[in-house]
Amino acid sequence: MSDRPVTLAALHLYPVKSCAGITLDAHELDTTGLDLDRAWMVVDEQGEFLSQRELPRMALIRPTLRASDLVLRAPGMLALHLALDAVEQPVRVRVWDDEVAAFDMGALAAQWCSDFLGRPARLVRFDPDAQRLADKHWTGALQAPVQFSDSFPLLVASTASLAELNRRLAAPVSMQRFRPNLVLDGLDAHGEDFIDEITFDDGAIRLRLVKPCSRCGVPDVDPDSAATGHAVGDALAAYRADARLGGALTFGMNAVIVEGAGLRLRTGMLGQARLTF
Repeated sequence: MSDRPVTLAALHLYPVKSCAGITLDAHELDTTGLDLDRAWMVVDEQGEFLSQRELPRMALIRPTLRASDLVLRAPGMLALHLALDAVEQPVRVRVWDDEVAAFDMGALAAQWCSDFLGRPARLVRFDPDAQRLADKHWTGALQAPVQFSDSFPLLVASTASLAELNRRLAAPVSMQRFRPNLVLDGLDAHGEDFIDEITFDDGAIRLRLVKPCSRCGVPDVDPDSAATGHAVGDALAAYRADARLGGALTFGMNAVIVEGAGLRLRTGMLGQARLTF
């Protein structure tokens, strides 16, 4: 193993699953990832989660976090303000194979989501007393709680990986396509594939990279227009079929928090990446 210095180049939060992200200068780590990351989710009438996979238009819902509320904005819609300390009735919802406890955010939020998406939908918030854990096949003995993220608390990517992908594309794309929480400088292209742990703040924050992130069609959704294509997937297919996941296309690494819940990550932080080669 060897260590390599890295810099936290960017920090992104996604309060509502599958909606646009927020770029931050600093933010607190929780046990489930960045505080309030994927704390809300849009569901259908049966409580099944909705995503850009079937509704690319969700990319145009842009959240803003303020001191006391979450604000959702979207083209042609008045802003929806939701108090951070208010929920309505408890519900059960499903995200992938997990059925979990949540709280409905009320009729106004449901109408707003339904009107913009053009189909019945409701907005829910994860019940903080519920427990949903990342796949122990990848985390081992370490329990890694999550809220409504697909599988893991954090997603880590690097600027060099995006540069390598863009070298293969006729029209470059932004990192928004891949929805990472942490973006690192200082690595070779896809060097994050070979990181065991990253430490920040003199080791007070320890993040373990446990699983390559397999990719569906979401990176081919333009985050600015919600237009769909296939150029990104085609480019990844040419060089990112990952034997670790049976040939699935991967970009970035899923990570869990070993230490550091309650501490703050800041862009520009210097860290150490422990590489496995």
